[in-house]
Amino acid sequence: MSYGIPSAEPSAQVPVCPRHPDRPSYVRCQRCGRPACPDCQRAAAVGFQCVDCVNETKRTTPEVRTVYGGAVATGKPLVTFGIIAACVVVYALQMLIPGDWVYKQFAYNNIFAAPQYGAFEPWRMVTSAFLHSPDSLLHILLNMYTLWIFGQALEPILGRVRFLALYLISALGGSVGYLLMNPVLVPGQGLVGLVGASGAIFGLFGAMLLVQRQRGGDTRQLWVLIAINGVIGFLIPHIAWQAHLGGLITGGLCAAVLAYTPRGRRQGLLQALGLAAVFALLVAASWIRVTL
Repeated sequence: MSYGIPSAEPSAQVPVCPRHPDRPSYVRCQRCGRPACPDCQRAAAVGFQCVDCVNETKRTTPEVRTVYGGAVATGKPLVTFGIIAACVVVYALQMLIPGDWVYKQFAYNNIFAAPQYGAFEPWRMVTSAFLHSPDSLLHILLNMYTLWIFGQALEPILGRVRFLALYLISALGGSVGYLLMNPVLVPGQGLVGLVGASGAIFGLFGAMLLVQRQRGGDTRQLWVLIAINGVIGFLIPHIAWQAHLGGLITGGLCAAVLAYTPRGRRQGLLQALGLAAVFALLVAASWIRVTL
């Protein structure tokens, strides 16, 4: 009787990552069950999912939005920190570049909005909000601290894009307020430049006041804060209270557009049209002022 020698069973096939066939992968996606190498694994509530399943979930899951239509952004308020970083960088350039070059290029004065004087440079009405007095460190510190406080409150509520639009239009509104309540050119008087984020900061005050009221919150502390800062503008020389008032009104108008636009599929479009209308109103008021 002969005895056969049993043949060895074929070894089980080593699982490999579909995206990287040269990599053995013993961890499987909790959703589709396919192997996933370390580069293709994404942490999930339980175990891991492959990158394809994560991307598919993002495509099919509706984007979560705030009550004001902005995309919900978790983590740090990036727009707020970005504005602060820009102001700090510009302030450093003001200190490092000799001859007041940065100030002369980007500061605002009413004559720069007056075409009849041959100096029509309206972009200064926004760029001036990123400059601060190089002679006063307290100027930029107070503005940036206030921006940090109110930015962390407003940016998550409004969304990053809407918050940035609010800030920039409020900065423009501050310069427009200065233009409307000051003569374009005083004969025999030298030009005094307008710099600082105060107009935009007051825009955040106005926006926070309206948002807080619309949400049913207590606004008494905000009124006190606005009143104190408003009075300081009259008591301390070289503070443009006109820019504060212009920014406050503009911020309130922008916030009214964002807060009271009905929710729905067309909310974003209507908000964009409303903010564009505020911007157009500022442009029209400026043009009428300098052409009278």
